[in-house]
Formats: sequence, C-alpha cells, structure tokens
Amino acid sequence: MVVFELINPAPLTERVQSRQANIYLYRAMKLIGWIPPKEGLTRYVYLFWTCVPFAFGVFYLPVGFIISYAKEFKNFTPGEFLTSLQVAINVYGASVKSTITYIFLWRLRKTEQLLDTLDQRLQNESDRRKIHEMVARCNYAFLVYSFIYCGYAGSTFLSYALSGRPPWSVYNPIVDWRDGLGSLWIQAIFEYITMSFAVLQDQLADTYPLMFTIIFRAHVDVLKDHVRNLRTDPTKTEAENYQELVNCVMDHKLILRCCDMIRPMISRTIFVQFMLIGSVLGLTLINVFFFSNFWKGVASFLFVITILLQTFPFCYTCNLLIDDGEDLANTIFQSNWVDAEPRYKATLVHFIHHVQQPIIFIAGGIFPISMNSNISVAKFAFSIITIVRQMNLAEQFQ
Repeated sequence: MVVFELINPAPLTERVQSRQANIYLYRAMKLIGWIPPKEGLTRYVYLFWTCVPFAFGVFYLPVGFIISYAKEFKNFTPGEFLTSLQVAINVYGASVKSTITYIFLWRLRKTEQLLDTLDQRLQNESDRRKIHEMVARCNYAFLVYSFIYCGYAGSTFLSYALSGRPPWSVYNPIVDWRDGLGSLWIQAIFEYITMSFAVLQDQLADTYPLMFTIIFRAHVDVLKDHVRNLRTDPTKTEAENYQELVNCVMDHKLILRCCDMIRPMISRTIFVQFMLIGSVLGLTLINVFFFSNFWKGVASFLFVITILLQTFPFCYTCNLLIDDGEDLANTIFQSNWVDAEPRYKATLVHFIHHVQQPIIFIAGGIFPISMNSNISVAKFAFSIITIVRQMNLAEQFQ
C-alpha cells in the first residue's frame, strides 16, 4: 500500500534525509493537533482542535477517574476496578509526558536541523544505504507501536461493552450507562474516543525517544565507516587526510549536540514512566492472573505489551548507543594512523579521548537510562504480585 511505502528502504537513487524517519510520527502529531499551520484562518481553527484532545485526554480523564472512584467504588467488581485503576495511573503519567513533549517540540525541530547538516556529510552509497534503512526502520517501528496501542484500546472497548459494562468506567455527568443498552453504548463509545486521544498522545511521548536514538545510532555507524577509511586513499595528501579527520571530529560533535538538544525532553518523560511502570505492570498482571476472562485477558495482555513498549525498546537502544561509542573508539585506534604526521596523531588522540565518554541519557537527573535501570524499576511489579499471593488477597476479593 502507498500509505505504508515508508516502511521499506527507498532506492538509493532517491534523496532521503534523516528527518524522514519521523514522517509517521509527525503525521500523528498533526492529527492530534500538535503541529498547527503557520498562518491563516486555518491556524486558528486548528488551534481549537489542539485544545480538544488536551481537554479530554489530559484534563478530563484524570479527573473523571477520581470522580468515578468516589461515586461508584462500591459498584466495581475487582476486575473492573483493576482495569480502571491500571489505566488511571498510566493516564496520569501520560498526561504529564504528553504535556512535556508538546512543550518541548521545538527541540525536535532543532535536532532535525542538526541532522540535516550530518546528512550533507554522506559520502557514498554505503552511507546512504544506512540512512535509507534507518528511515524505514523508524517508520516501521512507529506503525508497530500504533497497531499495538490502538489494539489495546479497541480490544478493551469491545470486550467490556459486549459484556454489558463501560470499558474504563470513567465518570460521565451526562449519560448513565445503567439506563439501558443505548446509554451503555453511548458511554462506551464516548470513553473509547476520549481514551483514544490519551493513547495517541501517550504513544507520541513514548516513541519520539526511540526514533531519535535510532537516528543517532545510524549516524554513529556512518561515522565509523568514515573513520575506517581515513588515510586509505593513496592519492590524497596529508593535508587532505587531516581535513578528513577534522570532519570526523566535527561529525561526532554534531551527534553530541543532537543528543544534548533532545536530552531534557527524554530526561523528563522517561523519569515519569520509570516512576509508574512497576505499579502499573503489577496491577495489570494481577488482573490477568486472577480476575480476567479470555477476552478481558487479551485486552490486559495488550496493555502489558504497551507498558513494556513505553521503556524497554528505548532503554535497549540506549545500551546499544553506549556500545556504539566504545566501538567507535576502537575503530579510531585501529585506523591507519601509525605513519601519520604529528598534527594528525595529536588530533586523533584528542578524538579518542572525547569518544571514550559514552553517550548517556539520565532520567530526571537521577539514574542512567539503561536496561539495568528499566529492569530494576519493573521488578516492583513482581513484588506486588508476591504480596498478593502471600496474603491471598485475590481470593478474598473474588
């Protein structure tokens, strides 16, 4: 299909930029109201639309869950309450993450301008092939996220509505779903639309870190090829070889500037998610193990996948980015420098020194974003399950 053409690498005859890795990401942002036109009447109409998803997904849902618990707590079954609570906690986190992402969107644009400069340094077909494959990989990953996130919302909506209950039991001051089948479906559809706003906003906040770190890794990979080719062309003079080395140093500085530009966004959004992942995952697994039937279990299982997707792929990519830095340092040391002029060697030593400092993102300025950190915060989920099993809480609420 033409709409999915970007998930396949473009031919090398086409000019592809790194910013095209985020085409699907920006299309979703435009759909949700995050990228208004620059001028004209349509800008003001669009800004009204921008307020709608924020009003429902960021403000109404958190308040609606609290009011629902205050008014309807005695009417919840354990499974319904856990389904609502696990989503409510994640909604609060999603509200904060999406707001942070929206406020710092300008950093993504600035980062892409730096990436445009790196794209100008592509030298041959091998370099372009890496960028083409990276662009396809990012767009493919975003589609996978979209299918899973939308699959969770749709499966929860259908499994609960068909069983005669609203999917998330969010307070609705206008419709009482107990008034009849029509009211139930009106409530369920309203909740689904409202939750879809929150889900899409949450997806945008969860995917941009992964997209950009994949882009950074691709440019580090291109840089490693450039380093391997240093002083391998016998037709170049020492002055030309030195200039090639300087260009590699400048490319590495540009990559670091890209990371520095996007680091404040990632630090804040991932910190929020790290604070929530253990409790949300624990509640969801309890719901799956003790209180779900088959179809509700499928919806909860998809929710578990969405929770894992919020941090695990990005943390894994951060580990790979650290490894890329080590590989780059080794590649520089193994390059052809033994018989180079003193100026070249001095610059090379300086280059190695800076490359040996790994590219690390810090969540909330407290702990490094890595697989070890992610696993540590996720372990809290198993602590919750252990407590429930040892105290037989599930049997007491059956």
